[in-house]
Amino acid sequence: MPKRYPASFRDRAVRMVFDRLEHEDAPSRYRVIKDLAPKLSITTETLRRWVEQAEVDAGDKPGVTTSAAEEIRRLKRENQELRRANGCMTT
Repeated sequence: MPKRYPASFRDRAVRMVFDRLEHEDAPSRYRVIKDLAPKLSITTETLRRWVEQAEVDAGDKPGVTTSAAEEIRRLKRENQELRRANGCMTT
């Protein structure tokens, strides 16, 4: 099961990546993520996904935002509960 990290930790990690990329002599995005991830005791892939999602949430990249994904999950659960309730009523 994946380990959950606090939102404040994720936000800080992403901010660190963006801060390092702003420097004129910054290495590639991949190199920044690869260097920072072990220092934060997380995998490179985890940090890469957080950075990608932050860009989607900011509107800098196409994709499903975090808030939209949460709403979709909530609606799916609600739909499942309603189907289950309707199934019980018709039997």
